[in-house]
Amino acid sequence: MLLWQKGYMTIQKRRKDIRNVAIIAHVDHGKTTLVDALLKQTGAYTFKEGENTVMDSNPLERERGITIFSKNASFRYKDTQFNIVDTPGHADFGSEVERILKMVDGVLLLVDAFEGPMPQTKFVLKKSLQLHLKPILVVNKVDRPNARPSEVTDESFDLFCELNATDEQLDFPIVYASGKEGWAILDLADEKKDMKPLLDTILHRVLPPIADADSPFQMLVTMLDYDSYVGCIGIGRIFHGRIKLSEPMAIVKHDGSIERGKVTKILKYQGLKRVEAESAQAGDIISIAGVDDMKVGETLACIDNPQALPTLKIDEPTISINFSHNTSPLAGTDGGRFLTSRHIRERLEHEAMVNVGIKVEEVDGGERFKVSGRGELHLAILIETMRREGYEMEVSRPHVILKTVDKESFEPFEELIIEVEPIYQGVIMQALGARRAEMKNMHISVLGTLRMEYIIATRALFGFRNEFLTITRGTGIMYQNFFEYQKFKGELPKRQIGVLISQGSGKAVAYALSGLQDRGELFVKAGDAIYEGMIVGVNNKGLDNVVNASREKKLTNMRSSTSDIAIQMEPPREITLEFALEFIEDDELVEITPKNIRLRKTYLNENERKQAQRKSQS
Repeated sequence: MLLWQKGYMTIQKRRKDIRNVAIIAHVDHGKTTLVDALLKQTGAYTFKEGENTVMDSNPLERERGITIFSKNASFRYKDTQFNIVDTPGHADFGSEVERILKMVDGVLLLVDAFEGPMPQTKFVLKKSLQLHLKPILVVNKVDRPNARPSEVTDESFDLFCELNATDEQLDFPIVYASGKEGWAILDLADEKKDMKPLLDTILHRVLPPIADADSPFQMLVTMLDYDSYVGCIGIGRIFHGRIKLSEPMAIVKHDGSIERGKVTKILKYQGLKRVEAESAQAGDIISIAGVDDMKVGETLACIDNPQALPTLKIDEPTISINFSHNTSPLAGTDGGRFLTSRHIRERLEHEAMVNVGIKVEEVDGGERFKVSGRGELHLAILIETMRREGYEMEVSRPHVILKTVDKESFEPFEELIIEVEPIYQGVIMQALGARRAEMKNMHISVLGTLRMEYIIATRALFGFRNEFLTITRGTGIMYQNFFEYQKFKGELPKRQIGVLISQGSGKAVAYALSGLQDRGELFVKAGDAIYEGMIVGVNNKGLDNVVNASREKKLTNMRSSTSDIAIQMEPPREITLEFALEFIEDDELVEITPKNIRLRKTYLNENERKQAQRKSQS
């Protein structure tokens, strides 16, 4: 391939035996299932009976049914190495998507044949078009009832136009597929046999990587891993040159400084496994060890001519949460292994090193840590991961990160899309109107549901998901995506209900709880451990009340006709991490242990709470 640059003709060498492709899509449009079908077709992985979504290897991914972490797979087809990268579909994990797209030359854009382009479809497609990647449109789930592949194709083309795709990008090939059934076709009338039409399309339409093996070695670190035996492992694509085992290399740091190292291990992808290799060259996606202090976005380079590659541009965090060690009276009683601020600091520093979407700052002399991320889900996944690793901690309510421009405050706004039955139109508009949401569009979908599009402040959405599920009786669907920073909207309505706060410590008693359940929903059941300042339920009247949840029935030798009636208890609400983060106010915390999630006041003693309230009002 010839290029004119600065008056000189240069030759770009391409490595024709490799194709590097990323799969991008909205949440639950079938990326991981499609990768399963490609691995089956090429024999790169032997599936056990009933096994599926093998790329979702993380327990959290399997539980939630979404891809959270980017992962690589590799297989051979027609003497060509295919490196496929599965990326998250949720905008909260945008930093994962942005990093991965730097490693590939083309993208498979998956769109559900019924739902069509969704908010995250727009997000991931915009990122790939900005990097001038070659897109292939895959209309997936064509076999599902009510599929409308032709209309979805037109909607996808309109989305490309909206995102200012170039003429070359608009000339994208279209493949119709069913990842679940394991077939792909180029025309809806074609016979449905296997995945070869999709593989052939990738082979012919995705450009081979630019790969000059004779130039000095350069590799951009896009992901990090850690092995207790070999140490820090950098994952990325080699852009130039070649590297061999035991060769010296340099790492060009973010500040321009250079450190030396030696290649101790090279790993290439084979199916879903990493296998050791003696050497690698431009175009390969590899894992490499030999430098202890690697960071995402830094460049591994030739020792004789260490030159940095363009660094990764990552969207800034929009939400922050304060972390601290668990200070409740029940700390250390739930099987936690890591209980101190030092443990939490080390874990968060490690996370910030491997996940460039996370930023960590110390607060109050290192006793608390301000952790910033792309959204509630992004930070909730980190909290849940730490919890399962044995950490105990307290976290605050999420806060948006404000920007100041020309002495004016700006806050993040979200693009919100809601699909509900038409009968819920009024209550949805009323609820979002109170949160100062601005409606952009509203129309009836092909199934008769009402699709409403809003622009709303990020902080106005805190706590809305649970309210939304309640008012739509669990039938509504809600998507959100970061839109832009706009002028600060001022104060917004706060939580309309109060909470019931435990007066003392001990065990919750059914007799006491039966008298409290009329005030509102409870968070604890009989026998649960409670302590002073812990939130045990909701007070529907709107005020916080201190209650005695461990009060037992007074014993007497007198008998009455009603004394032995069995106590009827409603089951308490199960507190999930997402609910807890949305529910709490600024003077409350979420206590997180490996076994339990509890809600509490920041100040456990009632007098301390009153003093803090007076101080904040003065």
